[in-house]
Amino acid sequence: MNRKIVIDPVTRIEGHARITIFLDDKGGVSDARVHVTQFRGFEKFVEGRPFYEMPSLMARTCGICPVSHLIAASKACDQILAVRIPETAILLRRILNLAQIIQSHALNFFYLSSPDLLLGMDADPAERNLFGLLRRYPDIARDGVRLRQFGQQIIEWMGNKRIHSTWVVPGGVGSPLTPQVRERILAELPEVKRIILRTLDWYKNRMGSYQEYIRTFANFPSMFMGLVAADGSLEHYHGRIRVVSSRGSIIADQLDPTDYPNFIAEAVEPDSYLKSPYYKPAGYPNGMYRVGPLARMNIATQCGTPGADLELAEFHCLDLGAVLSSFHYHYARLIEILYSLEQIEKLLNDGRVLDANVRAYAGVNNLEGIGVSEAPRGTLFHHYKVNAEGLVEWANLIIASGNNNLAMNRGVLQAAQHYIHGDSVSEGTLNRIEAVIRAFDPCLACSTHDDGRMALQVQLYASDGKLLHEVLR
Repeated sequence: MNRKIVIDPVTRIEGHARITIFLDDKGGVSDARVHVTQFRGFEKFVEGRPFYEMPSLMARTCGICPVSHLIAASKACDQILAVRIPETAILLRRILNLAQIIQSHALNFFYLSSPDLLLGMDADPAERNLFGLLRRYPDIARDGVRLRQFGQQIIEWMGNKRIHSTWVVPGGVGSPLTPQVRERILAELPEVKRIILRTLDWYKNRMGSYQEYIRTFANFPSMFMGLVAADGSLEHYHGRIRVVSSRGSIIADQLDPTDYPNFIAEAVEPDSYLKSPYYKPAGYPNGMYRVGPLARMNIATQCGTPGADLELAEFHCLDLGAVLSSFHYHYARLIEILYSLEQIEKLLNDGRVLDANVRAYAGVNNLEGIGVSEAPRGTLFHHYKVNAEGLVEWANLIIASGNNNLAMNRGVLQAAQHYIHGDSVSEGTLNRIEAVIRAFDPCLACSTHDDGRMALQVQLYASDGKLLHEVLR
């Protein structure tokens, strides 16, 4: 009789998920699946709302990366307005997005993943958390808190709120950057740069002890996708799509992201609310690709800032071709934090950053808009259709975490097959399988959507745990 192991819930992630591991008669792993169990229907309940409300509504999709949704939604609305937004507004949007990347990457690396990396996968779960990290490695824990604080402070200082700001709007941003805020950010940059540089040093020095995880945490050939600039350098705000193979060769380049329906499709599996996007020319499921910091390091020819370029060159030495192990998402996040700090300093020293012209005004000039940007977890697509009065008639979101769904499922299977043999399964073993998911850093609260038909599963259990009845819709 086939048996299964259920990990419910997956811990130290943003959102709700469980993992089911299916065992064969000999105790080996025959399959493993990640089930995203929460449902968010943003695409449906925005219908009928004025398009100019979309950025602030979409920011509510997620409390971790609201800026990503502000940016993508506003870019879609810019297209509906058919305006060319002021250059200063682009600079300010870029800074805000980079600040969010800093705080989000710090959250995953220090708060969610470092307890595994520093305390050990087999550590007591009561200690394997940020508080345990504070007791054993107080300096590292404080560095993580400080990095996240810095990113959140920039968002608050520029956007007036740390979470769900309404400062990014269709046509630009709501108000100019003040000289005081600019100087405040610049004054704190040297300290946080020192933090990320010493974090990179200790992480690279410990990497040798993580070889088993590097080998088994979603380490397989796949494509990688993300935005790049015209010269192939790292881009988070307004690039074009590049797709590379597992060998690092370019499969497609400079694809117009607003043309995404021609090269990305979404499959639906019955056991999860999270859809499975794939690269259409390769079909399903062979069109699996990965996005996010690991993908961005794999597709970029350079970062474009001095410190990050040195780190990227070292990163590319990890593997021939693309760096395949998803464990290296952790390393890639640290490089992106350094890049974001250097890029924020560069943008703040641009002479246009304090210009007062930060917003273009117009009415509905197009009935469709598509906004694409790089969120901390990967490429984010917002697609809206409106009527002549500017009311949203249809919306489609491809969320960054959803792009990694196929890879997360394959990664969980790979780790389960490596670690589980027979009936004796330790808590530490199950934690290793959860840690594969943490490496991807999925943000599941904003990743699920539906076409209006919500699946339903009701199970009735007796007091002894026996399943009495089940109804599916």
